[in-house]
Amino acid sequence: MTRGDDALRTPLAVDTVLFDVDGTLVDTNYQHALSWFRAFRRHDITVPVWRIHRAIGMGGDQLIASVTSDDVEAEHGEALREAWTEEFDEVIDEVKPFASAHDLLVAVKQRGFQVVLASSGKAEHVERFLDLVDGADVVDAWTSSDDVENSKPEPDLVQTALDRVGGTSGVMIGDSTWDIVAATKAEVPTVAVRTGGFSAAELTDAGAIAVYDSLTELRDALDGLLERVTP
Repeated sequence: MTRGDDALRTPLAVDTVLFDVDGTLVDTNYQHALSWFRAFRRHDITVPVWRIHRAIGMGGDQLIASVTSDDVEAEHGEALREAWTEEFDEVIDEVKPFASAHDLLVAVKQRGFQVVLASSGKAEHVERFLDLVDGADVVDAWTSSDDVENSKPEPDLVQTALDRVGGTSGVMIGDSTWDIVAATKAEVPTVAVRTGGFSAAELTDAGAIAVYDSLTELRDALDGLLERVTP
């Protein structure tokens, strides 16, 4: 399924494809949501899991205030992030790559594009997930939350990922509305997949130029898509 095809009518001089990691290449969004829920409960704060899920895709520096308040961030922010890391590390062995994750990275690289992982995750998590998708020999570079002061939905990570390989223009592959918001601020269009649990309508309304149900569907449509976003 694709949406937003009208936005593909103007070709873009794309030389780099940027991939989000969590929720896009590896199936982590619900583990993240539950880990944040448990971290909040350590401080007697209850945030509905569905509300946390709506914020997954933001970096940890942005998420706490988004689902609670600036006061909670000021008082408990660092402790909550430490608690989230502990909770997530308890379930990280459950994380699996999505079908076709490796094949899609290879297919993009074989078509002559630079491939960069634009992740706001912790560096050790990004490296672990890079191994899960067998991507170390495929991707040209990757980012983590350590690389910028402000994570998604700010554009810093998207721009940093593009700069890391000297890219002049990119396309983002992501799963959340926050990927799209961040990329749009960096003037990078986003192709979205529904693997993070966001609906096609949410992704399209956020500005995705196309939406696919899975990485397999995106891989199978790749040539047609790239023909429409490159000269």
